[in-house]
Amino acid sequence: MLILTDENFKKEIQNAEKPVLVDFWSAHCLPCFMLSPVLEKLAEEYRDKVTFAKLNIDEAPFTAREYEIDRIPIVLLFKKDKVAAGFMGVQPGGIIREWLEKNLKS
Repeated sequence: MLILTDENFKKEIQNAEKPVLVDFWSAHCLPCFMLSPVLEKLAEEYRDKVTFAKLNIDEAPFTAREYEIDRIPIVLLFKKDKVAAGFMGVQPGGIIREWLEKNLKS
């Protein structure tokens, strides 16, 4: 899983050859830790179609502010360096898979 920071965020998103799913999280967020293994499993399943990334909002405050991340966990899907879709909170793997399939097609 790609680790994003304030320093590398724009470069990684702009230069991505595949859509990038970014998990905005924090070390003090219990739901974030519940979502993480679900996303890690999906990252293996979708490794040929999507780049999965994590951004710790405490360590990347400028990027979090730029995308108006005021609650976590939030997941945003970037396509061609633009936000294509997103969701907030912990979701089961099946729901995220359906969301991802729908948003990869559009």
